[in-house]
Amino acid sequence: MERLGGPGAALAIASENLFPPIPSEIILPLAGFTASQGTFTLAGAIAWTTAGSVVGALLLYTLGALLGRTRFRALWARLPLVDLADLDRTEAWFDRHGRKAIFFGRMIPIFRSLISIPAGIERMSVVVFTLLTLAGSLLWNSVFVIAGYQLGENWHRVEPYADTFQKVVIGVVAVAMLWFVVQRVRRNRARARASTPSV
Repeated sequence: MERLGGPGAALAIASENLFPPIPSEIILPLAGFTASQGTFTLAGAIAWTTAGSVVGALLLYTLGALLGRTRFRALWARLPLVDLADLDRTEAWFDRHGRKAIFFGRMIPIFRSLISIPAGIERMSVVVFTLLTLAGSLLWNSVFVIAGYQLGENWHRVEPYADTFQKVVIGVVAVAMLWFVVQRVRRNRARARASTPSV
């Protein structure tokens, strides 16, 4: 960001979208701090990071669109513990709540990247997707960039709160996945017992 200015901030955030382990909650306050040092303006920091968020999301949207629904269903059918009925329910949910998922998903670690792929697979209107991504990213980025700008050299104080939030999200996802796996294993065992003829 010091070398490239605003475009460097955009590049960093676009990379965060493509590689979720890179935390935007650290990059954004750092962009705010860099703006406070005069490398670029506060408005420029928000604009460039939001542009980077949108570009990164559009790249993942394109990946989903290239994969396509037919290929994705074929891949899904090969996964263990799931069936196409699960995917049908997920698609039905996305049809009903996809717009809210895109907007609010921009504010949730990990999901902010992943949510772009099903939007591409389902061929959500690229205009609608871009506007929702822009709105959600603008809100999320502004909070952290302004925090870094106001804190100045103490911008790193944001890190513990952001880290805790990310850990909570990861923990919830891990528990949900564990519950799902346990339930599916039990269901499959019950089906196997029911299909085994009694002697």
